[in-house]
Amino acid sequence: MSTPNIENGPITIGRLAPDFTALSTHGPITLSDYRGKWVVLASEPGNFLATSTSSIVAASLVYNELQKRNTQQLFVTIDNVFSNNELLKQIYDDYGIIVPFPLIEDRDAEIAHAYGMINPDRIYEESVRDLFIINPEGRIRAILTYPRSVGRSSYEILRLLDALQLSEAYNVSTPTNWVPGDPVILPTRKTFYEGLNRYINSESSGIYCKPWYACYIDYNSLINNNKSIEYQE
Repeated sequence: MSTPNIENGPITIGRLAPDFTALSTHGPITLSDYRGKWVVLASEPGNFLATSTSSIVAASLVYNELQKRNTQQLFVTIDNVFSNNELLKQIYDDYGIIVPFPLIEDRDAEIAHAYGMINPDRIYEESVRDLFIINPEGRIRAILTYPRSVGRSSYEILRLLDALQLSEAYNVSTPTNWVPGDPVILPTRKTFYEGLNRYINSESSGIYCKPWYACYIDYNSLINNNKSIEYQE
């Protein structure tokens, strides 16, 4: 049986992010130049739309937090670089904010098509509000899609990025509604007997299991241990 080539298939988590070079408000941008950093690649349906403007303003306000997480923001719009520059000036005039990240021109919709951002239910081509989190190796680790009528939550993007970085660094998972500081989930054991042994010895190992197959470790203990977990009982 042949194995599908995920690099040429639909945009999915785990696929290598399609590379591109395009004009931006910071000059020409090539996505692969950011290897070694996390990237938050966001799309907006167009300039001078109220929700899009609020999204760019909100992203500017968390820019420093993303920098602490070794993360570069990139915003893609269907408008040209001149319109993007005009929008940045309007944001400066109205909010006193200098947008610190590039707005990328996508007039021919090449980036939108490469990332599946075009809404097929519209008569006219119109990108939806998408966001992709790309890891330092260039692979897509999360995809968020919103209709043009709904803005994003900057706090959820930060939370998601924290969870992804923790997972990649320590080989753990995060439960529903997790925030930094909460306990995290250890990798599932491969066999019943390994899982049962972990459960029986959980108290002496400094972990908490409930139910027996779902074992948690304290966040600070994990960080202070500073190593990837194939958890040693």
